[in-house]
Amino acid sequence: MKMNQYDLLIVGAGFAGAVVARKVAEKGKKVLIVEKRQQIGGNMYEKFEENGVRIHLYGPHIFHTNNEKVFEFLKQFSEFYPYEHKVIGKIDGKLVPIPFNFTSLEMLFEKEKADKIKTILKEHYPELEKISILDLIKHENPLIKEFGEYVFEKVFVHYTAKQWGIPVEEVDKSVINRVPVVLGYDDRYFKDSIQYMPKEGFTKLFENMLNHENIDIVLNKNITEIIELDFENKKVKIEGEIFEKPIIFTGAVDELLNYKYGRLPYRSLDLVFENYHKTYFQPNSVVNYPNEEKFTRITEFKYLTNQEIEGETTILKEYPLKYDANNKKCLDPYYPIINEENIKMYNNYKEEINKFHNIHLVGRLAEYKYYNMDAVIEKALEMSEKI
Repeated sequence: MKMNQYDLLIVGAGFAGAVVARKVAEKGKKVLIVEKRQQIGGNMYEKFEENGVRIHLYGPHIFHTNNEKVFEFLKQFSEFYPYEHKVIGKIDGKLVPIPFNFTSLEMLFEKEKADKIKTILKEHYPELEKISILDLIKHENPLIKEFGEYVFEKVFVHYTAKQWGIPVEEVDKSVINRVPVVLGYDDRYFKDSIQYMPKEGFTKLFENMLNHENIDIVLNKNITEIIELDFENKKVKIEGEIFEKPIIFTGAVDELLNYKYGRLPYRSLDLVFENYHKTYFQPNSVVNYPNEEKFTRITEFKYLTNQEIEGETTILKEYPLKYDANNKKCLDPYYPIINEENIKMYNNYKEEINKFHNIHLVGRLAEYKYYNMDAVIEKALEMSEKI
């Protein structure tokens, strides 16, 4: 690679890297993307099974946002169709809406008690559409507290323990607050004003986004094979030559620095795909299993992809496990484990990276944060303006 021909080096071809690449390329700048996987799209990558079903290889992804600017940007590269994601969970043998709402309440409680709980919730929270489960279980009213403890036990305790591999009381509160209790009958999983899916899938969207004369892509190449960080002179070398132009790094910072301060901990997933000779396997795109099973949920992709295929379907079971780069079941470090110790370790890495004026960290791995895709796109759009 002749690096002197490029105005920008991007590490990673997920949303963070691809968005910056496109915006900078449109300004007439030459961009090189180096991607360690053999395909573009990051965790959004999709492929077709032999039965014709288009699957999300790294788990299901749904686009939702309140940010018009983000959606307008994406619409340049794909047509979209409306899709409102709805999740149900198996609780006490019944399939009820998740997040827990008044329909879930009515399905699981006797009518008289359900009516009492609904009435008292409306009295105490007349202006709210949703409430944190942590607020309910701390409430002074005994009926609200009892209801909160029921939902906490049935929806959160065992699911969270499976997902994170630790007792629920050790999980960061922000994780639990991601799934509130809905004070009404809205059974949509997301409440954003914009909820759509790309008509031909995310991979096609990425192909269109990166199809630009000023963008070159090298696949199946780990940046650690060609980069050298000269801390003494605070210079970056690529294949032995100093590269002083901007670098957008979207990968794992601990890997970039050869795990100097230890490995940043993540939770991962063992993703098990199964094909069935039937038109549909389950009544919803996603069914959560908070309690009984070792897996956390089953996704049926035809609901997401809007495909009509008679007599064939594909599902995905997700088995959470600790991320281990040497375990072939772990496809990727998915969820950063946010606690004081891990944030301190990440900040040590960030301080090292900050010694180099031209390296910019963007995205889930690089920033050790759990981002929804619209937030990553927004950050990438901001970074493209900054550089």
